[in-house]
Amino acid sequence: MALMPVADALAAVLSGAEALPEELVALDSAHKRILARDLAALRTQPPQAMSAMDGYAVRAADANQAGAKLKVIGEIAAGRPFDRVIGTGQAARIFTGGVVPDGADAVIIQEDTVVDGDGITVTEAAVVGRHIRRAGVDFREGDLLLKAGNALSDRDLSLAASMNYPRLPVHRRPKVALLATGDELVMPGETPGPGQIVYSNGYGLRALARAEGADVVDLGIAADTLDATTAGIRRARDLGADILITTGGASVGDHDLVKRALDAEGVTIAFWQIAMRPGKPLMHGRLGGLRVIGLPGNPVSSYVCAYLFLVPLIRKLCGRLIIHHATEQALLGRDVAANDRREDYLRARLSMRDDGALIATPVDHQDSSLLGNLAAAQALLIRPPFAPAAQSGSVCRVLRMPAE
Repeated sequence: MALMPVADALAAVLSGAEALPEELVALDSAHKRILARDLAALRTQPPQAMSAMDGYAVRAADANQAGAKLKVIGEIAAGRPFDRVIGTGQAARIFTGGVVPDGADAVIIQEDTVVDGDGITVTEAAVVGRHIRRAGVDFREGDLLLKAGNALSDRDLSLAASMNYPRLPVHRRPKVALLATGDELVMPGETPGPGQIVYSNGYGLRALARAEGADVVDLGIAADTLDATTAGIRRARDLGADILITTGGASVGDHDLVKRALDAEGVTIAFWQIAMRPGKPLMHGRLGGLRVIGLPGNPVSSYVCAYLFLVPLIRKLCGRLIIHHATEQALLGRDVAANDRREDYLRARLSMRDDGALIATPVDHQDSSLLGNLAAAQALLIRPPFAPAAQSGSVCRVLRMPAE
């Protein structure tokens, strides 16, 4: 059977995927959510000219030289506008955030004055507009300030609040259900029996999905029976999952039951096995609105495939503007052998040469079961199908993995 190229497999996974519907959430719940539509300011900020400093609101023409004397006719605090006009030879005590009164066109900071009873003497000339935040200097009502498709940062939340939004329209989080399979798996903290291993895949996969903005449901570990595997798939469907991730059981052995269970439940398989290392037995299918990604059981294969295929799918369902991973140019840190027909994703460490060049050095052992090397790597070094042998110092492409 011909193996599907990686690019074609990713296109199949993303085919027809659309951003999930919007929902309104409170500002405090919107951090890192994806904005569903552009937002314009509902108000002007500041709504009126305001003082940027503590000092005196004056007419610049009356205080344009040191030694000028002005009479103080009142006080203006933030939130307490002044109801009088500043006339010739007059000033008003004003505090930061106070509304600049009619007649005044400058603020003299208090350090540039000497108080004398109910008046002041200017020690530094006033300049028109100095120390005044004009109305709308931050933004004006109707200004488009937040764009759809972006993850809302902490600063965005402050901006949205200032724009007068108590709630924000964001895309619903994709619900990802994770089903592990295999009689050989035991939970961390248990003592494995003969032939058993400690289950590890789910912890990295759940963290990866949550970091991309998904809600994750853990369906546990299904025994190596068709009934148990089928029951897990049905549970994901009943829970309204948008994505079902299975791990293990995706190969061609007698005990690899995931494809048989998916077929039995009516899942339409788009592909099974791709031209990629690690991760050849990856599969993908759909059942109505449920999208299924069957990951290999080997932990490195499982994680690399999830990073390459699950993450872009989550991003697309979230409504993100940036869906695909971006690669970078680097130089090989050591020689690499010629590649075969499968696109290779070598785990690699990154370093920086003195001249600023990025160096990618593949780890010594690339076996798809070695989690130690996966954890130690910072990037995937991409080797195209049938790439010739390359020497240290040659140009290569790398894809950084999440740093935290």
